[in-house]
Amino acid sequence: MSTTRDGVLTRGARGTGALVCLLLALLTAGWIIRDLTIAQHGADVWWTWLGEARRPREFTAWATSALDPLLTLGALVVAIAAVRTAVPSSVAAGALLSLAAATALLRLPLVWMLGAGWLQGLDSSLTARARLTAITQLALAVALIVVVVAGRRRGGRADRYARHAVRGLPQEASSAYGVVHAVPSGAGPERPGRPYKGAAVTAGVLLGAAGLVVAGWEIHWQQRLDGDVYRKGLLGDASVFRALLQPPVHWQAAALALLALGAAAAVLRRAPWARPAAMTAAALLLVHGAVALVFALRTGEFGRLGTLPAWARLEVGTAAFVAAAALAALIAAARPGTPDASHPMDGVLAYGSAPGEARPPHAPPPPSRLPPGW
Repeated sequence: MSTTRDGVLTRGARGTGALVCLLLALLTAGWIIRDLTIAQHGADVWWTWLGEARRPREFTAWATSALDPLLTLGALVVAIAAVRTAVPSSVAAGALLSLAAATALLRLPLVWMLGAGWLQGLDSSLTARARLTAITQLALAVALIVVVVAGRRRGGRADRYARHAVRGLPQEASSAYGVVHAVPSGAGPERPGRPYKGAAVTAGVLLGAAGLVVAGWEIHWQQRLDGDVYRKGLLGDASVFRALLQPPVHWQAAALALLALGAAAAVLRRAPWARPAAMTAAALLLVHGAVALVFALRTGEFGRLGTLPAWARLEVGTAAFVAAAALAALIAAARPGTPDASHPMDGVLAYGSAPGEARPPHAPPPPSRLPPGW
């Protein structure tokens, strides 16, 4: 039986990662609260997230988009997963890295967008605070990566359990002088948290298809639009500005496609850290597709699909596909992975207690009755 190596996050690394996640959540939550305070009605923030051009109460700009509450909630969930000892280390590390990747990709363009001086009509201190928030969150994302890389130690309970397996026994059991430890997996212990094959294939195929659809639309827009217009939608400009913390529309779509395709490749390989990566990408794609669908519904595009150009009908249809595929992938990726093999699920049995059970080599025959207190 081959031993299974599992990088284990130390307790200090888990605690530090959780603290960084809380800081990420607090920074974004502060801007969400700020938007609620300047809104004429509380629902205006919600409809602004869905793409409607609602005006705030003051002469200022909105700061958040539909992805910001999702990033806040995701950071809180990852913080809880990092400190829970029941969550395998590989899953906790994957959650921390997935949050770091999503934060870095979605905040990176804000560094040059908010520092280019395009938004002349806004309070300079407001844009400076938003830019500082983006830079701080980028630094925190890098800190999460450093925590995972520096806080890993090789080996864990699964390694120790596998090393004590005795040769000559069936693969489903290991022994220690008269005691048989039943192992639930017939092929030896797997790394805890690894997705099962069915869920991995489902999530991987759906995420890959949704990511390819989003990437295909970006290729379509790059060819359809003037080069300068597409560049503004990719790298940012005052003409495409929507909210202080919202990346340019084409940058956002390209980032989500990259996250989805990367998570699809990881989950198809059944990497132990792939489940949180797939859930992160699926949740972001779900919001992306749902916002496009709600906007099409509010603008009446659903009621006049027959009169729309072919590309517009296709755009609405693919938005529905992306939302549905992301939801199904999220459900598949959220299924529990393989259990920790260092905890025998079937308990400890005296050898010879089950019919046909193998006796460990060089062990004495089983007693006619178990000792008192066994």
